[in-house]
Amino acid sequence: MASTFLKALALGVTMSIALGSAASAEKVRLRFHTFYGTEMDAFAKKMRDTVKEASGGTLRIQYFRGGELVASDQFVDAVAKGTIDIAYGVGSYWSGQVDIGNIEAGLPGAWTSAEEARALFEDKGLNTLIAEAYAEKGVTLVGRGYGSNYDILTKTPINGLDDLKTMKIRATGQMAKVLKAFDIPTVYLPAQELYIGLSTGVIDGAIYGGPVEYEQLKLHETATHYTFLNMLNPGWIETVIANPKVWDGLSEEHREILTKAIDQYAADIHAWLEEGNQKIVDAGEIFEFSTIPAEDSARLTAAAQTVWQEEAAKSERNAKAIEILVENAKAKGRLK
Repeated sequence: MASTFLKALALGVTMSIALGSAASAEKVRLRFHTFYGTEMDAFAKKMRDTVKEASGGTLRIQYFRGGELVASDQFVDAVAKGTIDIAYGVGSYWSGQVDIGNIEAGLPGAWTSAEEARALFEDKGLNTLIAEAYAEKGVTLVGRGYGSNYDILTKTPINGLDDLKTMKIRATGQMAKVLKAFDIPTVYLPAQELYIGLSTGVIDGAIYGGPVEYEQLKLHETATHYTFLNMLNPGWIETVIANPKVWDGLSEEHREILTKAIDQYAADIHAWLEEGNQKIVDAGEIFEFSTIPAEDSARLTAAAQTVWQEEAAKSERNAKAIEILVENAKAKGRLK
Protein backbone atom coordinates (compact mmCIF):
# COMPACT_ATOMS: atom_id res chain seq x y z
CA MET A 1 0.00 0.00 0.00
CA ALA A 2 2.76 2.39 1.03
CA SER A 3 4.76 1.33 -1.99
CA THR A 4 1.84 2.16 -4.28
CA PHE A 5 1.44 5.54 -2.63
CA LEU A 6 5.14 6.36 -3.03
CA LYS A 7 5.05 5.34 -6.68
CA ALA A 8 2.04 7.57 -7.27
CA LEU A 9 3.72 10.44 -5.44
CA ALA A 10 6.88 10.01 -7.47
CA LEU A 11 4.87 9.93 -10.70
CA GLY A 12 3.05 13.10 -9.67
CA VAL A 13 6.29 14.90 -8.90
CA THR A 14 7.76 13.81 -12.24
CA MET A 15 4.71 15.03 -14.13
CA SER A 16 4.76 18.31 -12.22
CA ILE A 17 8.39 18.89 -13.14
CA ALA A 18 7.69 18.02 -16.76
CA LEU A 19 4.74 20.39 -16.92
CA GLY A 20 6.80 23.12 -15.28
CA SER A 21 9.57 22.63 -17.83
CA ALA A 22 7.08 22.78 -20.69
CA ALA A 23 5.59 26.00 -19.34
CA SER A 24 9.06 27.46 -18.96
CA ALA A 25 9.95 26.45 -22.51
CA GLU A 26 6.91 28.34 -23.81
CA LYS A 27 8.24 31.62 -22.40
CA VAL A 28 10.14 33.51 -25.06
CA ARG A 29 12.61 36.32 -24.36
CA LEU A 30 13.77 38.47 -27.28
CA ARG A 31 16.72 40.86 -27.40
CA PHE A 32 15.54 44.08 -29.07
CA HIS A 33 18.22 46.63 -29.97
CA THR A 34 17.45 50.19 -31.09
CA PHE A 35 19.73 52.97 -32.33
CA TYR A 36 17.94 55.49 -30.11
CA GLY A 37 19.14 56.52 -26.66
CA THR A 38 17.29 57.20 -23.42
CA GLU A 39 14.93 59.72 -25.06
CA MET A 40 12.68 56.88 -26.22
CA ASP A 41 12.62 54.94 -22.92
CA ALA A 42 8.95 55.70 -22.22
CA PHE A 43 7.92 54.20 -25.55
CA ALA A 44 10.20 51.23 -24.99
CA LYS A 45 8.56 50.53 -21.64
CA LYS A 46 5.12 50.79 -23.25
CA MET A 47 6.16 48.28 -25.90
CA ARG A 48 7.61 45.84 -23.37
CA ASP A 49 4.58 46.11 -21.08
CA THR A 50 2.18 45.65 -23.99
CA VAL A 51 3.94 42.52 -25.19
CA LYS A 52 4.08 41.03 -21.71
CA GLU A 53 0.42 41.76 -20.97
CA ALA A 54 -0.95 40.69 -24.35
CA SER A 55 0.96 37.41 -24.24
CA GLY A 56 0.09 36.62 -20.63
CA GLY A 57 3.76 36.81 -19.76
CA THR A 58 4.83 34.18 -22.30
CA LEU A 59 6.64 36.74 -24.47
CA ARG A 60 9.13 39.24 -23.07
CA ILE A 61 11.39 41.88 -24.61
CA GLN A 62 14.85 42.71 -23.34
CA TYR A 63 15.52 46.23 -24.61
CA PHE A 64 18.93 47.67 -25.50
CA ARG A 65 19.65 51.29 -26.42
CA GLY A 66 22.04 52.51 -29.10
CA GLY A 67 25.55 51.13 -28.62
CA GLU A 68 24.79 49.04 -25.56
CA LEU A 69 25.43 45.64 -27.17
CA VAL A 70 26.56 46.32 -30.73
CA ALA A 71 27.16 49.40 -32.86
CA SER A 72 24.17 50.48 -34.94
CA ASP A 73 26.05 49.91 -38.21
CA GLN A 74 26.52 46.26 -37.20
CA PHE A 75 22.82 45.47 -36.74
CA VAL A 76 22.45 43.35 -39.89
CA ASP A 77 25.36 41.07 -39.01
CA ALA A 78 24.32 40.89 -35.36
CA VAL A 79 20.76 39.88 -36.25
CA ALA A 80 21.88 37.36 -38.86
CA LYS A 81 24.24 35.72 -36.36
CA GLY A 82 21.67 35.78 -33.56
CA THR A 83 23.64 38.09 -31.29
CA ILE A 84 20.44 40.10 -31.09
CA ASP A 85 16.98 38.95 -32.16
CA ILE A 86 15.42 42.17 -33.44
CA ALA A 87 17.07 45.43 -34.51
CA TYR A 88 15.54 48.86 -35.01
CA GLY A 89 17.81 51.05 -37.12
CA VAL A 90 18.28 52.97 -40.37
CA GLY A 91 19.37 51.42 -43.68
CA SER A 92 22.04 54.02 -44.42
CA TYR A 93 24.03 52.72 -41.44
CA TRP A 94 24.71 49.47 -43.28
CA SER A 95 24.49 50.58 -46.93
CA GLY A 96 27.86 48.95 -47.54
CA GLN A 97 26.32 45.59 -46.68
CA VAL A 98 22.80 45.95 -48.09
CA ASP A 99 22.79 47.51 -51.55
CA ILE A 100 19.40 49.17 -51.14
CA GLY A 101 20.19 50.67 -47.71
CA ASN A 102 20.62 54.30 -48.81
CA ILE A 103 17.48 54.23 -50.94
CA GLU A 104 15.50 52.75 -48.05
CA ALA A 105 16.80 55.33 -45.57
CA GLY A 106 15.88 58.23 -47.85
CA LEU A 107 17.57 59.89 -50.81
CA PRO A 108 17.43 63.68 -51.21
CA GLY A 109 14.20 64.60 -52.98
CA ALA A 110 12.61 61.17 -52.57
CA TRP A 111 9.52 62.22 -50.60
CA THR A 112 8.17 65.23 -48.73
CA SER A 113 5.74 63.73 -46.22
CA ALA A 114 5.33 60.59 -44.12
CA GLU A 115 2.16 59.76 -46.05
CA GLU A 116 3.99 59.91 -49.36
CA ALA A 117 6.86 57.81 -48.04
CA ARG A 118 4.50 55.22 -46.55
CA ALA A 119 2.68 54.86 -49.88
CA LEU A 120 5.98 54.28 -51.68
CA PHE A 121 6.99 51.53 -49.28
CA GLU A 122 3.68 49.83 -48.75
CA ASP A 123 1.76 50.42 -51.99
CA LYS A 124 4.35 51.05 -54.72
CA GLY A 125 6.56 48.01 -54.12
CA LEU A 126 9.58 49.35 -52.27
CA ASN A 127 9.05 47.04 -49.29
CA THR A 128 9.05 43.98 -51.55
CA LEU A 129 12.43 44.90 -53.06
CA ILE A 130 13.87 45.79 -49.66
CA ALA A 131 12.69 42.54 -48.07
CA GLU A 132 14.47 40.60 -50.84
CA ALA A 133 17.72 42.47 -50.14
CA TYR A 134 17.57 41.71 -46.43
CA ALA A 135 16.69 38.06 -47.01
CA GLU A 136 19.92 37.72 -49.02
CA LYS A 137 21.80 38.89 -45.93
CA GLY A 138 20.08 36.37 -43.67
CA VAL A 139 17.59 38.65 -41.91
CA THR A 140 13.85 39.22 -42.12
CA LEU A 141 12.22 42.63 -42.66
CA VAL A 142 9.36 42.92 -40.16
CA GLY A 143 8.45 46.59 -40.04
CA ARG A 144 9.51 50.21 -40.25
CA GLY A 145 9.14 53.63 -38.72
CA TYR A 146 9.10 57.14 -40.15
CA GLY A 147 11.36 59.88 -38.83
CA SER A 148 10.65 63.57 -39.07
CA ASN A 149 12.14 66.90 -40.19
CA TYR A 150 15.59 66.98 -41.72
CA ASP A 151 16.62 70.55 -42.40
CA ILE A 152 19.49 72.97 -42.04
CA LEU A 153 20.52 75.01 -38.99
CA THR A 154 22.94 77.90 -39.53
CA LYS A 155 24.57 80.64 -37.50
CA THR A 156 23.46 83.35 -39.94
CA PRO A 157 20.24 83.57 -42.00
CA ILE A 158 20.12 82.15 -45.52
CA ASN A 159 17.85 83.34 -48.28
CA GLY A 160 18.80 80.69 -50.81
CA LEU A 161 21.41 78.17 -51.92
CA ASP A 162 23.89 80.83 -53.00
CA ASP A 163 24.22 82.02 -49.40
CA LEU A 164 25.58 78.59 -48.45
CA LYS A 165 28.57 78.86 -50.78
CA THR A 166 30.41 81.01 -48.24
CA MET A 167 29.66 78.61 -45.37
CA LYS A 168 31.00 75.25 -44.31
CA ILE A 169 28.09 72.89 -43.71
CA ARG A 170 28.08 69.63 -41.81
CA ALA A 171 26.35 67.07 -44.00
CA THR A 172 26.55 63.34 -44.53
CA GLY A 173 26.40 60.86 -47.37
CA GLN A 174 24.03 61.62 -50.20
CA MET A 175 23.11 65.09 -48.94
CA ALA A 176 26.77 66.14 -48.95
CA LYS A 177 27.05 65.04 -52.60
CA VAL A 178 24.06 67.17 -53.56
CA LEU A 179 25.43 70.26 -51.82
CA LYS A 180 28.81 69.81 -53.46
CA ALA A 181 27.05 70.06 -56.84
CA PHE A 182 26.39 73.71 -55.92
CA ASP A 183 29.97 74.30 -54.72
CA ILE A 184 28.81 74.36 -51.11
CA PRO A 185 31.65 73.21 -48.81
CA THR A 186 30.74 70.27 -46.58
CA VAL A 187 32.42 68.42 -43.77
CA TYR A 188 31.46 65.50 -41.57
CA LEU A 189 31.23 65.77 -37.79
CA PRO A 190 29.53 63.29 -35.45
CA ALA A 191 26.49 64.58 -33.57
CA GLN A 192 28.35 64.97 -30.30
CA GLU A 193 30.80 67.40 -31.94
CA LEU A 194 28.25 69.70 -33.57
CA TYR A 195 28.03 72.05 -30.58
CA ILE A 196 31.76 72.65 -30.34
CA GLY A 197 32.01 72.78 -34.14
CA LEU A 198 29.43 75.57 -34.39
CA SER A 199 30.67 77.46 -31.34
CA THR A 200 34.30 77.52 -32.54
CA GLY A 201 33.56 78.23 -36.20
CA VAL A 202 34.75 74.88 -37.53
CA ILE A 203 31.34 74.73 -39.23
CA ASP A 204 28.77 77.42 -39.99
CA GLY A 205 25.75 75.15 -40.17
CA ALA A 206 24.53 71.59 -40.03
CA ILE A 207 22.00 69.29 -41.66
CA TYR A 208 21.25 66.74 -38.97
CA GLY A 209 17.56 66.59 -38.06
CA GLY A 210 14.67 68.74 -36.91
CA PRO A 211 14.11 71.32 -34.17
CA VAL A 212 13.81 68.65 -31.47
CA GLU A 213 17.18 67.09 -32.32
CA TYR A 214 18.87 70.49 -32.48
CA GLU A 215 17.34 71.52 -29.17
CA GLN A 216 18.42 68.29 -27.46
CA LEU A 217 21.98 68.91 -28.59
CA LYS A 218 21.63 72.49 -27.28
CA LEU A 219 22.62 73.81 -30.69
CA HIS A 220 20.25 76.77 -30.26
CA GLU A 221 22.96 78.19 -28.00
CA THR A 222 25.31 78.44 -30.98
CA ALA A 223 23.04 78.73 -34.05
CA THR A 224 19.47 80.00 -34.28
CA HIS A 225 18.51 80.08 -37.96
CA TYR A 226 16.48 77.04 -39.01
CA THR A 227 15.61 76.79 -42.69
CA PHE A 228 13.15 74.28 -44.14
CA LEU A 229 14.63 72.72 -47.29
CA ASN A 230 11.40 71.03 -48.48
CA MET A 231 13.56 68.30 -49.91
CA LEU A 232 13.28 65.18 -47.75
CA ASN A 233 10.68 64.66 -45.03
CA PRO A 234 10.83 62.33 -43.19
CA GLY A 235 14.58 62.78 -43.33
CA TRP A 236 15.16 59.17 -42.39
CA ILE A 237 13.17 55.94 -42.55
CA GLU A 238 13.58 53.40 -39.78
CA THR A 239 13.93 49.66 -40.38
CA VAL A 240 12.99 46.71 -38.17
CA ILE A 241 14.74 43.42 -38.92
CA ALA A 242 14.66 40.07 -37.15
CA ASN A 243 16.61 36.83 -37.09
CA PRO A 244 14.67 34.49 -39.43
CA LYS A 245 15.03 31.41 -37.21
CA VAL A 246 13.76 33.33 -34.19
CA TRP A 247 10.96 35.08 -36.09
CA ASP A 248 9.74 31.93 -37.85
CA GLY A 249 9.98 30.02 -34.58
CA LEU A 250 7.46 32.30 -32.88
CA SER A 251 3.85 31.24 -32.70
CA GLU A 252 1.43 33.11 -34.95
CA GLU A 253 -0.05 34.74 -31.85
CA HIS A 254 3.36 35.92 -30.63
CA ARG A 255 4.26 37.34 -34.05
CA GLU A 256 0.99 39.26 -34.17
CA ILE A 257 1.47 40.65 -30.66
CA LEU A 258 5.05 41.61 -31.37
CA THR A 259 4.29 43.22 -34.73
CA LYS A 260 1.53 45.38 -33.27
CA ALA A 261 3.71 46.45 -30.34
CA ILE A 262 6.67 47.35 -32.56
CA ASP A 263 4.42 49.25 -34.96
CA GLN A 264 3.07 51.24 -32.01
CA TYR A 265 6.61 51.91 -30.76
CA ALA A 266 7.48 53.31 -34.21
CA ALA A 267 4.27 55.37 -34.34
CA ASP A 268 4.92 56.78 -30.86
CA ILE A 269 8.43 57.86 -31.86
CA HIS A 270 7.16 59.53 -35.04
CA ALA A 271 4.39 61.34 -33.16
CA TRP A 272 6.82 62.50 -30.46
CA LEU A 273 9.17 63.94 -33.08
CA GLU A 274 6.41 65.59 -35.09
CA GLU A 275 4.67 67.09 -32.08
CA GLY A 276 7.94 68.21 -30.51
CA ASN A 277 9.09 69.89 -33.70
CA GLN A 278 5.77 71.67 -34.19
CA LYS A 279 5.73 72.83 -30.57
CA ILE A 280 9.12 74.48 -31.02
CA VAL A 281 8.03 76.05 -34.31
CA ASP A 282 4.83 77.40 -32.75
CA ALA A 283 6.67 78.79 -29.73
CA GLY A 284 9.15 80.60 -31.98
CA GLU A 285 11.49 81.23 -29.08
CA ILE A 286 14.78 79.42 -29.64
CA PHE A 287 14.96 79.37 -33.45
CA GLU A 288 14.14 81.79 -36.25
CA PHE A 289 12.35 79.83 -38.97
CA SER A 290 12.38 80.39 -42.71
CA THR A 291 11.86 78.35 -45.86
CA ILE A 292 14.18 78.03 -48.82
CA PRO A 293 12.67 79.36 -52.09
CA ALA A 294 10.67 76.78 -54.04
CA GLU A 295 12.95 77.14 -57.05
CA ASP A 296 15.95 76.23 -54.90
CA SER A 297 14.18 73.15 -53.56
CA ALA A 298 13.55 72.13 -57.16
CA ARG A 299 17.22 72.70 -58.00
CA LEU A 300 18.25 70.46 -55.11
CA THR A 301 15.92 67.68 -56.25
CA ALA A 302 17.21 67.95 -59.82
CA ALA A 303 20.82 67.81 -58.62
CA ALA A 304 19.97 64.76 -56.52
CA GLN A 305 19.28 62.76 -59.68
CA THR A 306 23.00 62.12 -60.01
CA VAL A 307 22.90 60.51 -56.58
CA TRP A 308 19.78 58.54 -57.48
CA GLN A 309 21.45 57.12 -60.58
CA GLU A 310 24.59 56.21 -58.63
CA GLU A 311 22.37 54.13 -56.35
CA ALA A 312 20.50 52.64 -59.32
CA ALA A 313 23.79 51.44 -60.82
CA LYS A 314 24.56 49.28 -57.78
CA SER A 315 22.13 46.49 -58.71
CA GLU A 316 19.14 45.58 -60.83
CA ARG A 317 17.02 45.73 -57.67
CA ASN A 318 18.22 49.25 -56.92
CA ALA A 319 17.40 50.29 -60.48
CA LYS A 320 13.82 49.11 -59.96
CA ALA A 321 13.60 51.03 -56.69
CA ILE A 322 14.88 54.23 -58.30
CA GLU A 323 12.37 53.80 -61.12
CA ILE A 324 9.62 53.79 -58.49
CA LEU A 325 11.00 57.00 -56.96
CA VAL A 326 11.33 58.73 -60.33
CA GLU A 327 7.77 57.87 -61.39
CA ASN A 328 6.47 59.15 -58.07
CA ALA A 329 8.50 62.40 -58.22
CA LYS A 330 7.18 63.08 -61.73
CA ALA A 331 3.61 62.39 -60.62
CA LYS A 332 4.10 64.86 -57.74
CA GLY A 333 5.53 67.50 -60.09
CA ARG A 334 9.00 67.54 -58.52
CA LEU A 335 10.65 66.13 -61.64
CA LYS A 336 9.93 66.76 -65.32
